[in-house]
Amino acid sequence: MPQLQRLAITPPQICDRQIDLTREQQHYLNRVLRLQAGDRFIAMDGRGHWWLAVLEAQETGLFASIAEEIAVNRELPVEVTLMAALPKGNAFDEVVRQATELGVASIVPVTSDRTLLKPSDQKVDRWRKIAAEAAEQSERQIVPTILEPVSFDVAVKDCGQKYRYICVARGENRHLWDCLLGNLEPPQPPLLRGEQDGATGFDPPQPPLIRGEEEFDPPQPPLIRGEEEREELAIVIAVGPEGGWTEGEVKRAIELGFETVSLGSRILRAVTAPIVALSLVGAAFEKC
Repeated sequence: MPQLQRLAITPPQICDRQIDLTREQQHYLNRVLRLQAGDRFIAMDGRGHWWLAVLEAQETGLFASIAEEIAVNRELPVEVTLMAALPKGNAFDEVVRQATELGVASIVPVTSDRTLLKPSDQKVDRWRKIAAEAAEQSERQIVPTILEPVSFDVAVKDCGQKYRYICVARGENRHLWDCLLGNLEPPQPPLLRGEQDGATGFDPPQPPLIRGEEEFDPPQPPLIRGEEEREELAIVIAVGPEGGWTEGEVKRAIELGFETVSLGSRILRAVTAPIVALSLVGAAFEKC
């Protein structure tokens, strides 16, 4: 299939294999992308579905008809929630854009003890629009969920029963990469499973991080085996603001089951740290 333009739509826009395009979408397809009636594009609903669509014209404007559904698999085999403290200015725009490109499933904007930004409803709407645009550009199947900003204490309490990491710039903490590769002291199970490797310390008989009670047969491939198991793989990564998390915040996170991790020996900016963390997740879980 030739390279086609992509457009994020919402499920309610689809009815009887037709897509009811908004005025903004009509303008984008016709005036910006220069598509004419009969031209094809890809419609994505942000929930994992892609369709080959054909632009159609009628007296009241443009609409699209669905030609066929397209089977794709572009998502990470792990559900990643980024819990990010809000940086100054408009820097969170880039956090949302790049985190979407790197495969994040949801983003929780957090106000912490050192947060200066107090976001408005317009800011949240802007972030959601940026996420949709970045999902189109990066050919994501899913548009990440951008939640309403919450306080740090609410965020760490409501993150659910997931594997939780809080990034801390200083102190003796294990590197996030080591946690993802599974260099854990017994009896803790590793996150990834694979062939014996002296460099990473993989141990095939050990179970993966999130697997449940049932044992898997050794010949099965690691982790990526279908939708059912993907739903079980979930990680929360918390990244702090300028100046980092306070000691009190780190302590409260640890009490709620977070593990402190490092992203390296250098001090990263608040907008750089989330990208580094998500890049490590992608490198650990994705196969080229």
